[in-house]
Amino acid sequence: MLFVLFKLGQDRFALDSSRVAEIVPLLGLKRIPAAPRGVAGIFNYRGRFVPVVDLCELMLGRPAAEQISTRIIVVNYPDGDSRNHLLGLIAEQATETLRKERSDFVSPDMRATSAPYLGPVLIDQQGVIQWINEQHLLSPSVRRLLFSETAELVHGSD
Repeated sequence: MLFVLFKLGQDRFALDSSRVAEIVPLLGLKRIPAAPRGVAGIFNYRGRFVPVVDLCELMLGRPAAEQISTRIIVVNYPDGDSRNHLLGLIAEQATETLRKERSDFVSPDMRATSAPYLGPVLIDQQGVIQWINEQHLLSPSVRRLLFSETAELVHGSD
């Protein structure tokens, strides 16, 4: 399997590249009023408005550093109703890939029940890499807000 690697602070994380549509530079976002913590806004991606979550804000409580290596990883995100949407994930130092087998990652002894998106880990010569399961990043209420809010911003209210 091919993984996209990135950092949040000093910690390394991986996303399954088969879920990634594209990785784009960090660019200006339109804010969503009263959005929950971690929701950075929306941006126009190939003619579609895509909601964006700042992984640093969500996981570390601070916005991602605006650096050349900070990217928006556009992923195919299931909404829970058998439909896929595009979702942008802001991640720092998202410039590398890694080829590993699924079995190379092992479940950690401790699991954060408040962070169901944190998956198994891999240890290499540089330390630990934790697999992020992007399908579990958003609670059902945030998912509804993002995908209905995006539709409303695009189509306007009736």
